[in-house]
Amino acid sequence: MTLLETARHVRPRRTSLLRFLAIIGPGIIVMTGDNDVGAFALYTSAGALYGFNLLWVMLPLLPITYFAQEMVVRLGCATGMGHAAMIFKRFGSFWGWFSLGDLMIVNFATIVTEFIGISAGLGFFGVAPWISVLLTIAFLFAMVSTGAYKRWENFALALVPLNFLVLPAMFALKPNYAEAASHYFRVMLPGGLNPDIVFLIIGLVGTTIAPWQIFFQQSAIADKKLRIRDIPMARLDLFFGNLVVQLGAFALIVLAAVLYFGTRTQLTEPVQIANDLIHRAGYSYGALYAVALINAGLIGGVANSLANAWALGEVANVPSSLNRTFREAPLFYVTYACCLAGAGAIVLIPHAPLELITTSVQALAAIILPVTIVFLNLLLNDRALLGPVLVNRPWQNIVNWSMIALLFGLSAILAAQTIAPNLFPKTGA
Repeated sequence: MTLLETARHVRPRRTSLLRFLAIIGPGIIVMTGDNDVGAFALYTSAGALYGFNLLWVMLPLLPITYFAQEMVVRLGCATGMGHAAMIFKRFGSFWGWFSLGDLMIVNFATIVTEFIGISAGLGFFGVAPWISVLLTIAFLFAMVSTGAYKRWENFALALVPLNFLVLPAMFALKPNYAEAASHYFRVMLPGGLNPDIVFLIIGLVGTTIAPWQIFFQQSAIADKKLRIRDIPMARLDLFFGNLVVQLGAFALIVLAAVLYFGTRTQLTEPVQIANDLIHRAGYSYGALYAVALINAGLIGGVANSLANAWALGEVANVPSSLNRTFREAPLFYVTYACCLAGAGAIVLIPHAPLELITTSVQALAAIILPVTIVFLNLLLNDRALLGPVLVNRPWQNIVNWSMIALLFGLSAILAAQTIAPNLFPKTGA
């Protein structure tokens, strides 16, 4: 091959890489935000209680999560509109306000849980709760106050690698990786199909797909001004984001399994792992885990707050963009700030039922998630909106409606189990 021919092959590859780097962002950020404080709690609980035995649940969640968010990619790139605006436009004000109200309530409760995790993580380093709340609010507001979407996105992408700080601790404990990997392909229910394990499996499924992810990613795509030509690269962005989620989930489940499964020590909260790592591996590993927990809360907090701010601005039909300044989009920034300040204030209330709040978030999200997915799938079958190329194919509808049926069933059980814990009587193992 001549030098000229070689150059012709290299140039398209370089162009594709540069184009991908320009588009990357919404998919990886939304998926990394999926590994938030609530996910830390669920993954570590699965490992502590059942060892490697529930890793098989994570394998089918990779395509399920991808298919759900891939619909968001097509819809956002094709319309250039946020999800809240699309629901109002296509289904009317009743369903629009219903979706917006549920979203903002659940998102706010989720932001509270993020502050709980951040406060606990900073507490590991001796930071008082009120200081951690003030620092978190200041940091998260500074992230969005640059007046440019791209600057915010670069800031958020810089936090993504911190998600992997759980890996050094896992490596230090030297787990049996071959045994752990084998459990991805071995469906096991330790103790049988009892209410406790059913509840945890439903939680693992529910934490991978949340309503805020749909609203956040579509608004981010619209704010970044991605269009139909960007869909292939946006799909790739989403795929890598899914890998981030899977790797983080694997590390947290394995880490907790090695520390607690089969021992007399019980895991009561995610930050406990940081303290226990000091005795097993050294202070530095505990500190890295605490930083990872703080980072999970920061990304989850900014993503959920932005989802609320974007959605309310879209519905009110006022400027709602990170490319606007505070003077140009006051409702957007005030909504964002109120989410942060309100959540931080709740965490500081003496004797606040923080554990109840965390549990209730799961039930609330489970109730509205299937409805959100139904709206999404209906929009993806609208030929007048998407045209014959981007509209769902028959096989996609089969996959999506099957997923919706599964989510309805699991969400109903989760909500019932959370609201009425004694509804399903316990049985022997």
